[in-house]
Amino acid sequence: MSAFDLTGRRVLVTGGAQGLGEGMARALAEAGASVVIGDLQAERAAAVAAELGAGHGSVHLDVTSEDSWSAAVDATITRLGGLDVLVNNAGVEITGLLTEISVDDVRRQLDVNVLGTALGLKHGLRAMRPGGAAGSGGAIVNVASVAATIAFPGIAIYSATKSAIDRMTRVAAMESGKLGYGVRVNCIYPGLVPTEMGTGLAVDMAKIGLFESPEQAVEAVVGLTPSGRLGEVRDMADGVVFLASDAARFVNGAGLPVDGGMGM
Repeated sequence: MSAFDLTGRRVLVTGGAQGLGEGMARALAEAGASVVIGDLQAERAAAVAAELGAGHGSVHLDVTSEDSWSAAVDATITRLGGLDVLVNNAGVEITGLLTEISVDDVRRQLDVNVLGTALGLKHGLRAMRPGGAAGSGGAIVNVASVAATIAFPGIAIYSATKSAIDRMTRVAAMESGKLGYGVRVNCIYPGLVPTEMGTGLAVDMAKIGLFESPEQAVEAVVGLTPSGRLGEVRDMADGVVFLASDAARFVNGAGLPVDGGMGM
């Protein structure tokens, strides 16, 4: 059996109804895992789960809500018979110069990206640790960003939230180890991918005057990337599969750049 084989693993992916999260859910299912997609977009999440086939499912999840997290984790464990992997992917990006930031926009990114990931860590660790509702250990993969490692204009608050995810990942791994939870905690740093969010970022960069056009913004990113291209959804999804698998059994408290070298 390949160390990348996830047969028998029970997985919850947040923000899995579209974009990177959908790609991650599909890749995890292809690797053999049973997947529940947690998302605010209940109908879209259900449609993706249906495409994955029997043994998969979806659940409504507002990552900023304690009650929603508790209910989603319970529903996942009930449906799948346990929980072995949590992928904290749900996130938002709102472009803006520091001189023009909106308090509401800052709070929105903090709520979804930081609080949402923190609550995911809380409920994931509680469920997977000894005595928890699942109780057999496992792995948590948080989705940070190359924005946590570089200084790119127009995304200061988003970068700050993704840096926070990086730090929380490492503290969570240490706490899990010290307290004997048996849960590995890692994160990935995706590069720019032309999903709805990534394309929107390029458009917004032009709107606020940092670049003459969205195309120029994309060219700037590619120019900073040694691999010479934008990332693809599958690039990021494969990184998550690796960190969730036994191939990463001794990888803990780490951040995996999947950015073509942009953040090095």
